[in-house]
Amino acid sequence: MEIKFNEQELQEIEQIKSKYPTEQSALMGVLWIAQRKFGWISNDVILYIADLLHLPPAHVEGVVKFYTMYFKKPMGKYHIQVCTNVSCMLRGGEQIFHFVKDKLKIGNMEVTPDGKFSLEEVECMGACGGAPMIAINEDYYENINIEKVEQILNKLD
Repeated sequence: MEIKFNEQELQEIEQIKSKYPTEQSALMGVLWIAQRKFGWISNDVILYIADLLHLPPAHVEGVVKFYTMYFKKPMGKYHIQVCTNVSCMLRGGEQIFHFVKDKLKIGNMEVTPDGKFSLEEVECMGACGGAPMIAINEDYYENINIEKVEQILNKLD
């Protein structure tokens, strides 16, 4: 796969850059666009973005490694995040995580053999009032239980 943004993505990047005094400040938004396009942030993507934003590759790599929202390896088409922090744990988050783990037969940060699902146990997604919660890609589900999780998973193609 060629590591290159198309014209529409480059326009989106220019729009992000226009909001900040330096190109460096646009880095996180550009990384998000890259992850959306390429699925994860590889070394080649890091080099491409560093060149695009006139930054040292080590700076881009440092941001990627610091933030857990950037994938450092290929993940599933449906990336499932299950919160097991205090509020979610007290309302069944750990049981939900183990249910998904057993159903998909994968562990934390693993991908199903068909590449359809990946699973991640997360500390907190800021939805304590709606605990327990999961996220599947960019869709958030609060006040969830095992039955609801199973229904959601069964609807994914």
